[in-house]
Amino acid sequence: MLNRAVLIGRLTKDPEVSISKNRERAVARFCIAYNRRYKSGEEWKEESHFFEIKVFGKLAKVIGERYSKGDLVFVEGRLSQDRWETEEGGKRSRITIVADTVRLLRTKGGNVTVEDTNGKEEEDEGEIKF
Repeated sequence: MLNRAVLIGRLTKDPEVSISKNRERAVARFCIAYNRRYKSGEEWKEESHFFEIKVFGKLAKVIGERYSKGDLVFVEGRLSQDRWETEEGGKRSRITIVADTVRLLRTKGGNVTVEDTNGKEEEDEGEIKF
């Protein structure tokens, strides 16, 4: 089965980096926003979408050190569903994107360029690109 997500958006706030309890490795969490423009009749409209991203390992540390609110990023990864139960017994879930590739994009004069430094992380922790 195919489970891939590819997005370009802007960070809505600075990434939060912590150390996971069970595997003792870095985890970065951040949110990106994507604005969709569309035409409804004769009027142009815009709607915003927000996506939660999670990154592990060395890539998480790099993101925590170099990325900040407003940065334009390319994200590629897989969808993951978290499920939990509230204290009142209600069931909750949320979909996040577990990224294995994150690239910092720069805009200049209407053109987008990729800041790309190739480096390989351990196989399960993804590719570092920024």
